[in-house]
Amino acid sequence: MELVKPDIGLLFWMTLTFLVFLFILAKFVWPPILKSLKDREEFIDKSLKSAEEAKAQMSQLKSDNEKLLAEARTEREKILKEAREMKEKMISDAKQTANEESDRMISSARTEIEKEKANALSDIKKQVAALSLDIAEKVIKKELDEKDKQEALVEEHLKKAQLN
Repeated sequence: MELVKPDIGLLFWMTLTFLVFLFILAKFVWPPILKSLKDREEFIDKSLKSAEEAKAQMSQLKSDNEKLLAEARTEREKILKEAREMKEKMISDAKQTANEESDRMISSARTEIEKEKANALSDIKKQVAALSLDIAEKVIKKELDEKDKQEALVEEHLKKAQLN
C-alpha cells in the first residue's frame, strides 16, 4: 500500500523535480517552440495574402486578356471588312476596265470594218469602171454600125465579168 499512498518525502521530490523540469522547459524549450509557431503563423498569413494578391492579379490579367481579345476580334472584323471592300472595288474596277476595253475594241473593229467596206466598194467601183472601159473599148473597136453585134459583144463581156 505504500505505492498507492505516496510519502511526503516522495511528494516533495516529485514536486521539486517537476518544478525544475518546468523551469528548464519554460527557460530553454518553450521560447524556441513558441517562436517557430509564431514564425509559421506569420508565414501562413503572408502566403495567404500573397495568394489573394495573386488571385487578384490573375483576375486583372484575365479581364485584360478578355479586353485584348475583344479588341483583336474588333480589329480582325475591321480588317476583314476592309479586305472585302477592297475585293469588291477591285472586281468592279476590273469589270469597268474590261467593259471599257471591250467597247474600245468593238469601236475599233467597227471602224476597221467600215474602212475595209469602203476600200472594197472603192475596189469594186474601180473594177467596174475598168471593165466598163474595157467593154467600151472593145465595143468601139468592133464595128460601130452593127447594133446586134455590139449588144452580143456587151452581153458576152458581161457574162465573162460575172464569171470572174
